[in-house]
Amino acid sequence: MKVSDYFAELFVAGRLADAGWNVYFPHRDQGFDFIITKRILTGELLIRPVQVKGKYPSSDKGNQDVYGYVGKLELHPEMVLAIPFFSHNSPSTPVHIAYMSSKMIRAHTRGYRCQPGRFRNGEPNPRGDHRIFFDEEGMKNLESPRFRDMEVACGNTVGAQLPE
Repeated sequence: MKVSDYFAELFVAGRLADAGWNVYFPHRDQGFDFIITKRILTGELLIRPVQVKGKYPSSDKGNQDVYGYVGKLELHPEMVLAIPFFSHNSPSTPVHIAYMSSKMIRAHTRGYRCQPGRFRNGEPNPRGDHRIFFDEEGMKNLESPRFRDMEVACGNTVGAQLPE
């Protein structure tokens, strides 16, 4: 079963809406797939543009120590790069979703790269030091005003105080 990129976008938007974020789709998708907003406990209104880049492994995909998105992106300091990871065993529903800050996106010869996962035996998984960006913990970190500064280096989280 082939899953479309539009499905990945709507799946991520649905998960964010379920977590209390307001989701706004643009009239034209020219870079950012949608915008999310949420008023946090301090009263501050967070506004984050979101790009979704699904990872759909082919049946012959081999093991990789780093796995994620490489390609063109529109950048913004408050952006979220959401990467839903699909597997051979679960081709119609993501097994993990990474919610990456702009600090975790690096320049690459093909545009940009952000590779928070690894791929082993047909299954994607978070790399150890990148777990803070994945699934429920990653979504919770979106509510930090300092999300934009979150990054990992040498296995340590730097640049942000994580929400309790």
